[in-house]
Amino acid sequence: MRFVTIASAAVLALAPFSVAFADSPADDLLRTIKNARLIDLSHTWEITSPIAGVNPPYAFELVATHDLATPPGVTPKGPGTRGAFGDGGQLSFTAEVMHFSGQHGAPSIDAIGHIGRDGRLFGGVDAAKSTSNPDGIGASGTGAGLAIDHYPANLLINRGVLLDVATMIQGDSSPLPEKFEISARHLRDAAHVQGVRLRRGDTVFIRTGWGQFFKGDPVKYKGDNSPGPGVDAAQYLIDQRVKVVGDDTLTFEQRPPLVFAPRFQVFPVHMLLIADHGIYIIENLNLEELAQKKAYEFVVVVPPLKVKGGTGSALRAFALVPRDND
Repeated sequence: MRFVTIASAAVLALAPFSVAFADSPADDLLRTIKNARLIDLSHTWEITSPIAGVNPPYAFELVATHDLATPPGVTPKGPGTRGAFGDGGQLSFTAEVMHFSGQHGAPSIDAIGHIGRDGRLFGGVDAAKSTSNPDGIGASGTGAGLAIDHYPANLLINRGVLLDVATMIQGDSSPLPEKFEISARHLRDAAHVQGVRLRRGDTVFIRTGWGQFFKGDPVKYKGDNSPGPGVDAAQYLIDQRVKVVGDDTLTFEQRPPLVFAPRFQVFPVHMLLIADHGIYIIENLNLEELAQKKAYEFVVVVPPLKVKGGTGSALRAFALVPRDND
């Protein structure tokens, strides 16, 4: 009885503090997010990662290390930092320099100003004027809104849909054949088989199965041939009014990225989606875990770096799916 009395008194004494520290809306939101499974959609970016031949190479070098600093008066100076500040060797730090094209990573997203058609960017912007200043897209005063730093805030977190065309066609997790052109029919059929519907404003990912080659066979991954959406599939995505598309290949669209009729075009899907309709393209996604979990609808987080005038950005993209997908 005495224990009950003491316990009751303790509860009463703590009541004001309990009210003060009651769950807030932010706590509820965080609990919901923490209860979801996080699926990483990114490969690890490293010096051996495959890069399209038209893009700058990737380089990484530590320019400051945890080694002992070079003593005063000794040349050449080494990269060591320990003891460089006269503190008896307590502090050391390391830093690197990287050189690579900002819109290419694992994965990466193309800015709308990345692609032009017939000398024009999306919205009829003069393409040449938009890049007449090498400081970036729009630095000249033309087309600044098409650089990656203007990526819409409402697309940072969005409804995501996976269309696993590879599994639908192959019957297992194996990748699609080289040069396989994904059509509108394939996308419609995949959505039907998976029981999902595309909605206006969605972020839509297409699995070809080639993501497993990013690390497993990078030479094949960056080769001249790979599966991907053709113009027909691109038009289907446009008709669904999606805002962002992506897949697990080097260039998103079928490679070689060529059409010959009604006229010759190079990267026709990029021009149709980006330059003509302002739809963002993500490349080099890792969609294997999403497919294994059969997570066809999810919350997707796509956070480009806010680089002024940037032609695109590397991403650390991820999906949040319910635990019942385990």
